[in-house]
Amino acid sequence: MNNLYKVLTTQEWELANSKGFIITELDNKDGFVHLSTSKQLASTLSLYFSKFEEVILIQLSYEQIKSNLKLESVDPSSKRSGSFYHLYDDLNIKHTCKVWNLNRGAFALPEEVLLQAELPEKLIGKSIGV
Repeated sequence: MNNLYKVLTTQEWELANSKGFIITELDNKDGFVHLSTSKQLASTLSLYFSKFEEVILIQLSYEQIKSNLKLESVDPSSKRSGSFYHLYDDLNIKHTCKVWNLNRGAFALPEEVLLQAELPEKLIGKSIGV
C-alpha cells in the first residue's frame, strides 16, 4: 500500500511550504491528518473541494509515515463508506513523493456514482439492485 494522498487548497500548500508541515483546519479540529487512497480520491475531491477551481494533490511516502497510520471506519453518520487512513502525527512536507496541481475539469460524476466506487466489490451489485 504505497498510494496515500492528501488534497490541499493552494493556500494550505503555500503555508505547508513555508512551515515545513502540512496543516489544515479540518485536521487540527479532528486531531489527525485525513488521507485518501486512489480509490477514494474522486469522492474526496467532489465532496470536500467542489468549490475550488484548483487544488494540490500530494502523494505521500507510506514508508515514512506508516508507524503512525491507522485504518479507521467512517463515522456512521457519514455519507461515505469503508475505512480511511488517518495519520496521528505531524505531516512533514518531506513525506511528499509527488505533487500535482489539479484544475477543475469539464465533467463531474454524480455524487451517488462516486460513493458507489467506495463500496466493497461484493456489495456493489446489491447497492444498484442487480
